[in-house]
Amino acid sequence: MWDRKGNRRRRNRARRARRGLTLFQVVAMFPDDATAEAWFERRLWPRGPHCPRCGSLNVQCGVAHPTMTHRCRDCPGRPLFSLRSGTLMRGSKLGYRVWAVALYLFATNLKGIASTKIAREFGITQKAAWHLAHRVREAWGPREREAFGDAEADETFIGGKMRGGQGGRGKAVVAGVRERRTGRVRAEVVSDRRKRTLHRFVRDNVGPDATLYTDEHRGYWGALESHERVNHSAGEYVSGMASVNGVESFWAALKRGYHGVFHYVSHKHLDRYVVEFAERHNARSLDTEDLMARLAAGMAGRRLTYRELVAG
Repeated sequence: MWDRKGNRRRRNRARRARRGLTLFQVVAMFPDDATAEAWFERRLWPRGPHCPRCGSLNVQCGVAHPTMTHRCRDCPGRPLFSLRSGTLMRGSKLGYRVWAVALYLFATNLKGIASTKIAREFGITQKAAWHLAHRVREAWGPREREAFGDAEADETFIGGKMRGGQGGRGKAVVAGVRERRTGRVRAEVVSDRRKRTLHRFVRDNVGPDATLYTDEHRGYWGALESHERVNHSAGEYVSGMASVNGVESFWAALKRGYHGVFHYVSHKHLDRYVVEFAERHNARSLDTEDLMARLAAGMAGRRLTYRELVAG
C-alpha cells in the first residue's frame, strides 16, 4: 500500500509484547538448587523420569546413591542415572541454580556474555565458566534444517587485521543467509569466498525454487536459478527487491558482540559463537522463560567435555 506522496505505508500489525524477566525475578524463581532442579526436570522430563539410554519410563526412583537418583529397569545391568545424565550437564559439579541463571544470562545478553564475567558473577574459576559457556552455546544448536525460501546471502570477515579495506590477514570468513519471509538467519564459518564454497553453503540452506538476493560478488552467480543482485561498488544498496540489508544488520550485531564483549575469538571456536548469535536472533520473539526452556531442552542428547573443547 502507498500513500498520496508515493511513500510505502507501514502496516499496523498488532504484536504481542515479549515478556522478559528481571534479575530479581530470576533470583526469586530459583531460590535454591532444589527449585532449579525441579524446573529442569519439567523441561527435560516432560513425560516423567526416563532412561537416557533407551528412553524407557520403567525406572526406579529414589535410589540410594550420592549422585544418581534413578535406575532403569529395562536396560541390561539396570544402570543408574540422574537428571544430568545424557545432557550437557553430565559430569558438571555446578549446581542446578548456576545452570538456570546461566541460561537466563545467555537468553538476555543480546551481544553475548564473556566467560570472565560469568566467573565473577558466579564466583567460579574462569576455566569452569568457559566450559559452562560453551556447553550453553552447544544447546543453541540449530533446531531445524528445512530449506529457506527467498533469501539474502552475504559473507563477512571476522577477526584478524584489515588489508586495504578488503578482507585481511588472519581473518575468518563467515557466510550467512537470511530468509525474507521470516527473518530467520543461518550462518557458519567457511573456508573462503570462492564460488564452490559459497554455492555449497547457499544450496545447503536455501531451496532450489527460491530467489537469491546478493551483492555483486561473482561467487554467488549460478548458485540458484533465480538470482537478483545489488551493486554496492556503484553505490547501489537497493535495486527493486534486491538488497542484502537484512543479513548485513545481522553482521552488525555479530561484530558488536565480537568487538565489544569477546574482543578475540579463536578460529577454532568461532563457529560456536556464530551459531549462538544466529539462534538467539531467530528466537528473539520468545518470552525470556520460553527461551530459557528452549535452551534447557537443547541440552538433552548432547555432551561437550572440556577435553573435547581444548583438543587439537
